[in-house]
Formats: sequence, structure tokens, C-alpha cells
Amino acid sequence: MNENKTNINWYPGHMAKAKRLIKEELKNIDIIYEVIDARIPYSSKIKDIDEIVKNKLKILIMTKKDLCDLEETNKWCKHYESKGYNVLLVDLNNNKDYEEIIKYTNKLTTSLQEKRKANGLKEKEIRALVIGIPNVGKSTLINRLAGKNIASVENRAGVTKNLTYLKTKYNLAILDTPGILWPSLDEENVALNLAATGAIKKEILNMDEICLHILNTLYNYYPELLEEKYNIRDNDALSMYEIIGKKVGAFKNNEINYDKVSLKVYNDILSGVIKGVTFDRWQ
Repeated sequence: MNENKTNINWYPGHMAKAKRLIKEELKNIDIIYEVIDARIPYSSKIKDIDEIVKNKLKILIMTKKDLCDLEETNKWCKHYESKGYNVLLVDLNNNKDYEEIIKYTNKLTTSLQEKRKANGLKEKEIRALVIGIPNVGKSTLINRLAGKNIASVENRAGVTKNLTYLKTKYNLAILDTPGILWPSLDEENVALNLAATGAIKKEILNMDEICLHILNTLYNYYPELLEEKYNIRDNDALSMYEIIGKKVGAFKNNEINYDKVSLKVYNDILSGVIKGVTFDRWQ
């Protein structure tokens, strides 16, 4: 991965507070749902997650299966499985995928329940902590498991700010947590990938930089998508902006509205207009 420095950084105070609260609550947690974005399976993984959650049972839930490049993302699934992770690749719009999460949770907590039974105790309500960076689908996952819209769901970073237990019909209580990033995004490609997929507030970003990152990713790995969506066949920056600008009406007095073009490309990724893309490449 690219080790270059970047000036993209975002670590609000509530994220640091969340880490402290999670560590305090961990003794009451039975299983961790670590949620990452299938389009950025390396970039969206919290670097110090194991330090935070210690040796708790854990399922690595890769969301946005419907938006990723399955061939590329499956390489990452195998990589994480080889490191001992329990991995589930899911589409949060698919009910069967939620059933798989519950089945896997019950399977991993069987030993815990059997010990209770052997000691004459009744079955325990499993407590799951949901953790991940902003905008990977944590709130959507929680709402579907809880059966109602409790957690805030918005296609932007930094909505959830408190720790809250939510009941479900599955003998499962879920602890929602704010999205956490790490204090320094010291890998340029990671920072750009996070920015491109909505994990960092767009208000602090150079949108032209993010737009070019998206377009160059498409050019390098998905040229057919680039041509299909924007009728672009080369990666000259000015040419790309001109073509998209004409397509979306971003010209005024023969001048390109660069901001409008950049926002269009960014929103096409966020909204799923452009799908079948995995930004993190396996080796």
C-alpha cells in the first residue's frame, strides 16, 4: 500500500471519547460486529481494532456487497479468513444476509450458552458491539436487526455520537457506537479511498482531488465503467472534466464548473450510480 503522507485528516472529539467508552463497556460484550466497506476492505478496517476489543469473539461484516467488485473483494475475504477472521460479505438490502449474521452469531456463542446451561442458568441475551469507521452501514445493519429505525442513517460521516444498547427479536442486544477513524491517516491511498466513499466529511475535503482519485481508479481498473458512465476513454484530467462538464451541464460562459463536476462524480459513487468497484487492490 502507498505510504505517502496526506493532509486529509478527521478525528472529532466524539471518536476519541467513543474508544474510551467502548473499552469501559467491553466486559459486558459477548461478540463484536466489526463492519467494513467491501469496496475498501483494507482502508476501512480500523488499524488498532484488536487493541480496542482484545480477544472477544468477532465477526468481520463486509457491507455493500452490491456495490463492490466481487472478484477483487473476495481476495480480501480470503486474506482475512487466512488470518483467523470470521468473515461475512453482505448486502444490507438483502434479508437473507441478516439471517446469516444471526446464524453465525448463534454458532459462535454456542459454547457460551452451553456453559450457562450446564451451570443451571437460562439462555443469555447476547450482547453485540457494532464497531467500524463512519459510513460503512453500521446504522443500517442495526436498524434492520432491531426491526425499526432507531439508529440514525445518513449517507454521510459522523451521525451517531453516543453508545446505545438496542433490543432485537433474536435474543440479541446491540451496542451502537459512533464511527471511529484513527488519529492520523498517514497512507495517502487509504485517506483518498475513505474520502471517496464518504467516511470523511466532504466539507473538509479537496473535492477535485477526490474526484480525480475516483476517475483514475476507474481508468486503471474499470475502463468499461468509465466509458459507460461518462464516455471517457483517456485519463487526461482536463479532458475528463470537460467531457463530464458537458454531460452534466457544468459549463458557464465556456468555463467548466469544476466543483459541480467533482461533486457529481463523488455523488455517483456514494449513491451507487457507479457500482462494481473495489478501490483497495489485492497486492
